[in-house]
Amino acid sequence: MQATLERIAALNPLHNAIVALRDGDALLAEARSCDDRLGRGESTGWMHGFPVAVKDLSDAQGLPTTLGSPAVGKRIAAEDALFVQRMKRAGAIVIGKTNTPEFGLGSHTYNKVYGITRNAWDAGKTAGGSSGGAAVALALGMVPVADGSDMGGSLRNPAAFNNVIGLRPSRGCVPAVPAEDVFFQQLGTEGPMGRSVEDVARLLATMAGWDARAPLSLDEALPDPAAADPIACAPGTRVGWLGSLWPDLQLEPGIRELCEAGLKTLEAAGCVVEPCTLDIPRERNWTAWLRLRQMLVGGKLGAIYAQPQLREQIKPEARWEVEESFALTAAQLYQATVARTAVYQAFRRLFERYDYLVAPTAQVFPFDAQLHWPTSINGVAMDTYHRWMEIVTPFTLAGLPVASVPVGFGAGGLPMGMQIAGPARADLRVLALARAYEQASGWTQLRPPALA
Repeated sequence: MQATLERIAALNPLHNAIVALRDGDALLAEARSCDDRLGRGESTGWMHGFPVAVKDLSDAQGLPTTLGSPAVGKRIAAEDALFVQRMKRAGAIVIGKTNTPEFGLGSHTYNKVYGITRNAWDAGKTAGGSSGGAAVALALGMVPVADGSDMGGSLRNPAAFNNVIGLRPSRGCVPAVPAEDVFFQQLGTEGPMGRSVEDVARLLATMAGWDARAPLSLDEALPDPAAADPIACAPGTRVGWLGSLWPDLQLEPGIRELCEAGLKTLEAAGCVVEPCTLDIPRERNWTAWLRLRQMLVGGKLGAIYAQPQLREQIKPEARWEVEESFALTAAQLYQATVARTAVYQAFRRLFERYDYLVAPTAQVFPFDAQLHWPTSINGVAMDTYHRWMEIVTPFTLAGLPVASVPVGFGAGGLPMGMQIAGPARADLRVLALARAYEQASGWTQLRPPALA
């Protein structure tokens, strides 16, 4: 705990990953209590004494949950979210929160409550998002593991931008409790991040598991997070390379080349890699994503938007989501769910031929931290604030387990990642391949310049 607080004091003023940090004396007292228990031969679990910080979209008892929005204020949470309860039962000590974009909207972590979170490798660049604070805190050694959440790549994009690992679990693997809606909200999910695949696997086994308050959560056997090998399964070998998913989807120069070098690493590890195509029209996928997201965000933020004094406090992108939701019809939403089903079935057909599917994690390298979002890629205009992250959307729609693993650094010295996806509920097999790749590539052994 002392080392954690020293690291935060040294690096957080610049990078702004940890927010709402608790009193240091209180944290050290809790750490001493953990030491005392160890001295008596008692241990709470594999996270005994681990300092962790909870993403500021989820509740941690006694700490503010702001959602990064001045319209929400610093509401103090009366109880922990379910996954926070589970981490505490495993021994974790919550030290504070990690920063997030306002309402988690957009893959760039900045807001009017806490400010900008800056990339672990270059403080002039974005950390990604919406789990940007979590990714930077991890990469800079402020916390050993971190929770995040993902609707539009929020566990994947910041992992790629900071050279760490993020796993978007299968839909229902990590139940969202408490939640206003437990039936329609099936795009976003909490999940684990870590500096190694093994750490991600242990945290997944801690966060995941059935809860009666989340009727769509999965009731499946989970590994013991303290096991010698929490993955304990052999990876498959058939890998389909999706490239940019659609021929006209723009990638910043250098991204494809890094991912193809990563594919060669997989081939050297015994995989057979073939190019393949996701048989779903790009615009059908995007329209389904757009409408379902607008329904969810519009429903969630409608009460805030309805109050003029609060409406003016939220960022334009959030207002746009709500306003777009006003025009949605029942027929459009039904067709969006039909299209989403078609996306899933297209993936299912590919998984009859391949054990895994691989694609770049992001379409751009980390960009200037002062920029709200990239307005174009290779001269092609982005028509929404999140179109530049389109490459993550079909995996979200299909509810697949997807790990973002590092693939190295571009010409500008900035990190990038690639997505490894598996069939629904194949989370451990995805982690098995991610670990094999991690061991062969060595990228996760590198640390940011601030730690040199």
